[in-house]
Amino acid sequence: MSKTVVYSAAAPAPIGPYSQAIQTGNMLFVSGQIAIQQSTGQMLTGDIEEETRQVMTNLDEILKVAGMDFTNVVKTSIFLKDMGNFPKVNAIYGEYFPSNPPARETVEVSRLPKDVNVEISCIAVK
Repeated sequence: MSKTVVYSAAAPAPIGPYSQAIQTGNMLFVSGQIAIQQSTGQMLTGDIEEETRQVMTNLDEILKVAGMDFTNVVKTSIFLKDMGNFPKVNAIYGEYFPSNPPARETVEVSRLPKDVNVEISCIAVK
């Protein structure tokens, strides 16, 4: 099976040796996104709601390039620096999946890239 690198100029470039996403067949594997604003290169880490919205925006831009949207997402992984932020992150996340939400896990981790508070990855299917 072949794989294709998916890249969106509207989402932040990878900060390491990985692709924004890989498509193989009808499946898209989107790497974990953090709250970097592509337009400014700035990191949003002051407000967990703003940070979560930026993460979801970055995911959306990558999904769009592959001809998909959040309705195609079948699985997400949420990594939180502080599980105390779960209710706020969950509320913002839920806005993007108003019906038939994907499977998901949410875990607290000791540290995330660039000391962000939240990182989210997803798998989508056409």
